[in-house]
Amino acid sequence: MKYLRDEEGIKKFGLRLKQIRQMKGLTQEKLAWLANIEPMQVSKIERGVINTSLSHILNLAKALEISPKDFFD
Repeated sequence: MKYLRDEEGIKKFGLRLKQIRQMKGLTQEKLAWLANIEPMQVSKIERGVINTSLSHILNLAKALEISPKDFFD
């Protein structure tokens, strides 16, 4: 089975993450610290460069004090 990467979905997720982070008044560095991930990782996720893991999604949601589903609304 061929792996299909959903570039549009990955970019939309990144933009939503950035939007929520900015609404919360956080820098990428502060969010990374709260979510226990590397700051460069947050940057790559927001730019849609990487397809992040479910673990990172859950950590980011917890750090932002939102439900993971809020990334997809």
